[in-house]
Amino acid sequence: MTVATTQSLEELCINSIRFLAIDAVEKAKSGHPGLPMGAAPMAFTLWDKFLRINPKNPAWFNRDRFVLSAGHGCMLQYALMYLAGYDSVTLDEIKNFRQWGSKTPGHPENFETEGVEVTTGPLGQGIANAVGLAIAEAHMAAKFNKSDLTLVEHYTYAILGDGCNMEGVSGEACSLAGHLGLGKLIALYDDNHISIDGSTDISFTEDVSKRFEAYGWHVLHVENGNTDLAAIAQAIEDAKAVTDKPTMIKVTTTIGYGSPNKANTAGIHGAALGDSEIKLTRDNLGWPYEPFEVPEDALTHMRKAVERGASYEAEWNEVLAQYKTKYAAEAAEFERMLSGTLPEGWADGLPTYTPEDKALASRKHSENCLNALAPVLPELIGGSADLTHSNLTELKISGSFQKGAYENRNLRFGVREHGMGAICNGIALHGSGLIPYGATFLVFTDYMRGAIRLSALSQCGVIWVMTHDSIALGEDGPTHQPVETIAALRAIPGLTVLRPADGNETSGAYKVAIHHAQQNRPTLLALSRQGLPNLAGSSIDAVAKGAYIAVDSDGTPDLILIGTGSEVNLCVQAAEKLAADGTKVRVVSMPSWDLFEAQDAAYRESVLPKAVTKRLAVEAGISMGWCKYVGSEGDTLSVDRFGASAPGGTCLEKFGYTVDNVVAKAKALLS
Repeated sequence: MTVATTQSLEELCINSIRFLAIDAVEKAKSGHPGLPMGAAPMAFTLWDKFLRINPKNPAWFNRDRFVLSAGHGCMLQYALMYLAGYDSVTLDEIKNFRQWGSKTPGHPENFETEGVEVTTGPLGQGIANAVGLAIAEAHMAAKFNKSDLTLVEHYTYAILGDGCNMEGVSGEACSLAGHLGLGKLIALYDDNHISIDGSTDISFTEDVSKRFEAYGWHVLHVENGNTDLAAIAQAIEDAKAVTDKPTMIKVTTTIGYGSPNKANTAGIHGAALGDSEIKLTRDNLGWPYEPFEVPEDALTHMRKAVERGASYEAEWNEVLAQYKTKYAAEAAEFERMLSGTLPEGWADGLPTYTPEDKALASRKHSENCLNALAPVLPELIGGSADLTHSNLTELKISGSFQKGAYENRNLRFGVREHGMGAICNGIALHGSGLIPYGATFLVFTDYMRGAIRLSALSQCGVIWVMTHDSIALGEDGPTHQPVETIAALRAIPGLTVLRPADGNETSGAYKVAIHHAQQNRPTLLALSRQGLPNLAGSSIDAVAKGAYIAVDSDGTPDLILIGTGSEVNLCVQAAEKLAADGTKVRVVSMPSWDLFEAQDAAYRESVLPKAVTKRLAVEAGISMGWCKYVGSEGDTLSVDRFGASAPGGTCLEKFGYTVDNVVAKAKALLS
């Protein structure tokens, strides 16, 4: 492979991308140079000729979104951002690649590097996020665009690799994207046939193009992605011309293009080239420049993105000004949503309950909350992974989000939990102020844990609505009974897990969740299938404290019963029996551990005084973690094994979730 020393301006730009990646990985002695070297031509063509961004205002709303789904090749994106003039990625930051505190971490992170849209670490998440970004664009366009003024119109571009296409999450999301006909989603597939284990022939021989055609995508192929820039540009033009389908452009490339000995091998996928191979590559590509040196002509050309971006934004601002004049009400709502400001009094309509009100499952209370919020929060959008009528997540005010009906707010994800999770993250990160929610049975969070974890890491304001939260769901048995799931979810940093005890607590949980969404924080609600009585001492506002006194005794209690969710009522009834025998009992409802931990020490002491060492935690799940709250002299009523198939009431009884058993365990503690 020989390239002439005299290079065109385009070749200078492409090789600048390549060698910034090579040099950064070499300096760090860590990283993935192969993808940037091979994908540089397609990335340059996209950024130079098509991508509408403003590097000096990366948050400009109507920008095109760019997602590097193959996030291990992040030096491709950092090089592009530096060359295009983003302030967040300087040459010094590139030299500091993968180091502590740098803006150029080992995978793109939206919360770390301004201008990076989504966090793409695990393969497949990025393209699935891109589907969410495209859904958000389609919804906002359908909601706000007028026949005479187009306020929302931008593309979502993604570069993905073989690994992304192997991961199941990408298939889930791309299948849905094809069904929805998301015409402003364009994916460029870096078809280089190499993964860490070697040639993809050892494990991945399907026809990806035919698979995407079956999904309902428009599919193109650029056979020479190494040098045929005209073909790449034409493919993107052709993709933009197809408005009723997403497009996948298969771009066949050589991983590590330019390296005489390591190109087209697994050895260049995830390791530095080494000094000798870098010298050979510089000679082979006719690159006489020092490490991190960018030719002035290349930098000048790429920095034209700054001037273009300012022009793009100025043109859009003119449209926005006209829109505000002609459609003042819609413009006000648009700007409110983009600012993340919630409507005045939005929480006033959340349902409240008394003990006289009918006992309902907290999933039903959740439905009531969603439908109370939907009319006053137009940014609320979401749905279920094919369990709408079990999760009770349909917004009655709206129809289904479908091809040709993008203005609707009920998303139909199908049986695609992991895809749903990543798509919701993309919607939340779109910057339009949308508040997405995704729902399934709590046990199936195991299928989407990667996306839930990333919602916390990426600071996504997503609401996870999870129903059928314990052994009380009954007959479906241990495969569906999430005994260990809540403990596992509580372990995720930055994810607020709430298990409400009744109607008031469910309303309180939604109040917390909406506030968290506004603050770019995810919240997970664990909701019951069975009916729960409304408690006399429950409170909407107390939920935000994480734990509060639901029932108290006169004077210092002898015993504290701590419950979550459906088990709080058991504690209340047990306390009545114990009190009748002269025992002073406090009942603490603890819907959220992490919200309680966020309170000051004085409040925590007021709820769980250290002097009261006799404590019993009651939760229909494993005991892991409860030692923090019950201490060495306390105990738990828990399920430290898998569940069983039987009616829900029978399961509760057989596992000891009865008033009498709570009383017996409490007395055993006191004795």
